[in-house]
Amino acid sequence: MKFMKIAALVALAAAAGCRYSKSGAEASADASSSADANKVVDISTDRTDEEQETGKIEDIADERKFEDIYTKCDDVKFDPVYFGFDSTVVPQGELGKIDEVAKHLSSNADRVVVVEGHCDERGSDEYNVVLGENRAVIIRNYLVQNGIGAEKIQTRSYGEERPAAQGNDESAWSKNRRGEFVIFRK
Repeated sequence: MKFMKIAALVALAAAAGCRYSKSGAEASADASSSADANKVVDISTDRTDEEQETGKIEDIADERKFEDIYTKCDDVKFDPVYFGFDSTVVPQGELGKIDEVAKHLSSNADRVVVVEGHCDERGSDEYNVVLGENRAVIIRNYLVQNGIGAEKIQTRSYGEERPAAQGNDESAWSKNRRGEFVIFRK
């Protein structure tokens, strides 16, 4: 039974539309070659063995322990990154929001970020948890590619559990398909 659940989650992750990145040079060239706000950037959701073995804050499995080590910062708030329906691709026009977080983390060595992945209500709970995690990891990877140490980034998925807007139409759903940033300090 446990194997079947794992197999189902792997299938959901594959169906979630995970994108695999181009080399850093190719992605930079593509990003700089167009000012089109609808252009998208693909960033891998894969984590390397080295990243899994390092002491990143995402390795703190017990949320209570994380909260004991870090304090939430109320002095800064960043805009969410919005995604298309059933997508893990960051639209070009949303990258500036992630860049702002990167600048903040670079300027404040004592700060870390939790990237929260969210979805709209469509899809099963299990599917949306995987999709939310993939969205958070995509943002995390963009931060890492832009010089933020992986040890400063944690990801969490809330799936559809924490909607930003109530409603059963595209105007609400588009606000719920997002990645949010919560900043903490040691």
